[in-house]
Amino acid sequence: MKKFISWNVNGLRACVTKGFLDFFREIDADVFCVQETKLQEGQIDLPLEGYHQYWNYAEKKGYSGTAMFTKEEPVSVTYGIGIEEHDHEGRVITAEFPGFYAVTCYTPNSQNELRRLDYRMTWEDAFLAYLKKLEESKPVILCGDLNVAHEEIDLKNPKTNRKNAGFTDEERGKMTTLLNSGFTDTFRHFYPDTEGVYSWWSYRFKAREKNAGWRIDYFISSKALDDKLVSAGIHTDVFGSDHCPVELVADV
Repeated sequence: MKKFISWNVNGLRACVTKGFLDFFREIDADVFCVQETKLQEGQIDLPLEGYHQYWNYAEKKGYSGTAMFTKEEPVSVTYGIGIEEHDHEGRVITAEFPGFYAVTCYTPNSQNELRRLDYRMTWEDAFLAYLKKLEESKPVILCGDLNVAHEEIDLKNPKTNRKNAGFTDEERGKMTTLLNSGFTDTFRHFYPDTEGVYSWWSYRFKAREKNAGWRIDYFISSKALDDKLVSAGIHTDVFGSDHCPVELVADV
């Protein structure tokens, strides 16, 4: 049985001042993934006793970045997806374990006026191909900020966000394609109809107070693992970022 946690910390140094380590120790995950670290090498020293630490930094300072902390030392760890165009922003770490791959991802945001939507579409196709290639040898557990609310149930105000980054038809379509390619949205596996549970809230308009949020942080697993899924959750009571942590427990 393994517990997985994923959290977009929106700047790890800031999050550490807001209780990150307390949550980290209390939750006692086997694999703990973070996105949007906004760090370069040497800018933080995290005292995570009993964990192996793996970091992928963006070339651009103060931007993007991912990390993975694991109790068990992986068989191997790779950074990026092996495509030059996509591997400058520190967005992906893959850890191979005896029975599965754990992948953490910080999906590119389509941004204001969708100026990065075309790039996002290219990324989505390349990333899905990467996951399917991994799956040829072992099942995959993918987590991270995937920057899309898949269905209307996954955000508070679907009608007014139809053409906004994170809820465009194009982005939602790519998530549908991913799931139809043999993957399971683990939260929906357990809670197919649950409304009002989100993982990100804008810092503006008191969105978190009003729970005007989006569910854009996921655990997605290979269908082969469906009968190994034990529980999934979203820690809406944990602060420290504009996102909250999400969780998966699986018998892997």
